[in-house]
Amino acid sequence: MNFEQGKSYEELQIGEKAHVSKTVTETDVYLFAGISGDFNPMHVDEEYAKTTSFGSRVAHGPLTQALAAPLVGMKLPGLGTIAVEFSTRYKAPVYFGDTITVTGEIAEKIEKKKWVRIALTWVNQKGLVVAEGSAVVSPPRK
Repeated sequence: MNFEQGKSYEELQIGEKAHVSKTVTETDVYLFAGISGDFNPMHVDEEYAKTTSFGSRVAHGPLTQALAAPLVGMKLPGLGTIAVEFSTRYKAPVYFGDTITVTGEIAEKIEKKKWVRIALTWVNQKGLVVAEGSAVVSPPRK
């Protein structure tokens, strides 16, 4: 298999964008619960979830955040990128069946370390922003 390295610090431009989309399934949520150990019934028990303010089961916040991983690791900057920091503010729940599009935009180049800050926005299929945040990453070296 042939893999192409992502963009280097020097190749990246402020304002450059990329996005990825994923529909969150029941399987995704159960697999995440198993990996994380978080079996909070608001995620895995529909009858319990009906009694919450959400009215139905919702995905874990960190699962929503993790949807940015293929963006930075596969697209912008791409293969060879090392995550340094993620920051996320959750604004709305993600329900089973929601299609989430994560958009990343190069917001800052940090010359001293050759890192970049990527502004991140998570939006559902209705256009509702469900999370906002940023990632600081070390792009691959050329």
